[in-house]
Amino acid sequence: MTLTQFRYIVAIADSGLNITLAADRVHATQPGISKQLKQLEDELGFQIFARKGKSLERITPAGAQVIERARVILAEATNIRALAANLRHETRGELRIATTHTQARFVLPRAIAALKQRYPQVGVQLKPAGDGEVLSLLERGEADFAIVSTAGHAPQGGLAVPLFRWERVVLVPRGHELSRLQRAPTLDELAEYPLVSYESSLKPDSSLRRAFLATGKLPRIALTARDADLIKTYVRAGLGVGVLAEMALTAQDTEDLRVLPAQGLFATCTAWVVLRRDRVLRDYAFELLQELAPQIDRRDLRRVLEGSATPDWPQAPTWQELSRPAAAPVPAPRTAASRRLAAVAAAAA
Repeated sequence: MTLTQFRYIVAIADSGLNITLAADRVHATQPGISKQLKQLEDELGFQIFARKGKSLERITPAGAQVIERARVILAEATNIRALAANLRHETRGELRIATTHTQARFVLPRAIAALKQRYPQVGVQLKPAGDGEVLSLLERGEADFAIVSTAGHAPQGGLAVPLFRWERVVLVPRGHELSRLQRAPTLDELAEYPLVSYESSLKPDSSLRRAFLATGKLPRIALTARDADLIKTYVRAGLGVGVLAEMALTAQDTEDLRVLPAQGLFATCTAWVVLRRDRVLRDYAFELLQELAPQIDRRDLRRVLEGSATPDWPQAPTWQELSRPAAAPVPAPRTAASRRLAAVAAAAA
């Protein structure tokens, strides 16, 4: 039995027993996977997958145990490779990030650009997905870490590290009735209009829905989307009032849209990076995390991941604080001596 065979049977299981999809997932051919599967089953002396004709019908009880252990073996093999690469100070590799469209579009570009300057040979693979799918990608081992947001407790499924806190904003076309307000709209006022927001707003436990229910009203959701740019597109088309993350705003948006604050209307959200405790991160992954969360000490993060310390993170900054340009250093007052030295240098020049 080989690591390749283990990788193939895990891919088959994760592809809904569809060998064609599994072959695409592991960049192999369908006949090649079928051949390796038969060789492994012959060696084990039992079937991993039950057949119906030429198709795979289900995972056998014995096969489920083999696949479970194959996942552990593959994960540890990946950890050994990552550990060895770190010890060699290797600067090439691949970083897979599962995240929402808003984070991928508006938060990650600056941090990834900084990472690529230092590690130009590292390939970054973004996996934008819906809120409910991001952590599943991490759990299946298809991402090195996940970035999600919550309006309550830290997300489950790994070690959650807070990145920043953010608020929602309300977006309307210029000329809309709400655009004349010189303040944040109330929930009663918003309840009078159809809303355009993220698809997570449809969930019964969404913080947007809970905010309205607390006032005895239901939100009128006209349209939902994963992508903040789509939300803005449909606000411009007149389909409703937009409710979206403050990070998703650009300078161009204010040319034809009016941005209204919504702080206090809805619960403050926190963006988190979620890491698997059983994975060895490459050094460049820590570099990216440092770019995203400068308030986190990298040594503390390593100790927590290694199990030698418990999480005790500082309060996450707000998005406004994190995205504010660094102030230029104030020059120190020039003393008489320093002025004389400057004069001498100028004369010499």
